[in-house]
Amino acid sequence: MRVVITRPAVDAQAWVGALQAAGHDALALPLIDVASASNTQPVAQAWDQWQEWQAVMFVSAQAVRYFFERQPPTRNTWAHGPRCWATGPGTHKALLQAGVPEACIDSPAADAVQFDSEALWQRVVTQVKAGQPVLIVRGHDVCSDAVAALAEPRAAHAGTGRDWLAQQLQAAGASAHFVVAYERRVPLWTPQQKAQATQASTDASVWCFSSSQAMRHLGQLLPAQGWAQARCIVTHARMVETAQALGFGEVHVSRPSLGDVLRSLELLA
Repeated sequence: MRVVITRPAVDAQAWVGALQAAGHDALALPLIDVASASNTQPVAQAWDQWQEWQAVMFVSAQAVRYFFERQPPTRNTWAHGPRCWATGPGTHKALLQAGVPEACIDSPAADAVQFDSEALWQRVVTQVKAGQPVLIVRGHDVCSDAVAALAEPRAAHAGTGRDWLAQQLQAAGASAHFVVAYERRVPLWTPQQKAQATQASTDASVWCFSSSQAMRHLGQLLPAQGWAQARCIVTHARMVETAQALGFGEVHVSRPSLGDVLRSLELLA
């Protein structure tokens, strides 16, 4: 079975290797380009305020990588420092790799039904302190800057992600602050990649999507391509509507861990 991995290039190869080791014919076609935010000063300021945050929430593993890329080299960050929040196992693992002690991380249990802001909130709601700020580290979509600027000049670099969590924090009396650590773009595919994607739309390949944005980028890269004969696995129920709107003939939902995706692929074999 051909499996198409659409994660950013920094993550895709590890998934391809694991799928190949499990006996699948895996192909990486990254659908999101990720890079450090062009304006790094806000991240530097967030580090300067490190002791002021009661918690720092990371929307993804990329948020962790690019935020800690700017970590001051001599700062003692964990003595009396904030909690670190993650919505899923990938972000949790990235925090550990960045040097955050396990005891300082809050995330949904490994066997949680879903990995999202709602599941995280259930874990942390009792520790939230009114009147103390929480920092949310996220990215922003470069391709949407021009549109955002027309609607609201300050919105172009405000970032996107976890607005629901911010609303819960504000309702609990804790202020939510945002910082953009990375930028997301539509990738520049080669003619070979476009040919591989076109073939994978009709040859019973299974596309694996970890974000709705990746699917939207696929529609931009191949606007005339039909997907009625294609199959896909998405890692959250909220992504089903996006996959159906793009035209995928089969849409299956899996938890986002590699083991769960492998079990879903077994059911499709």
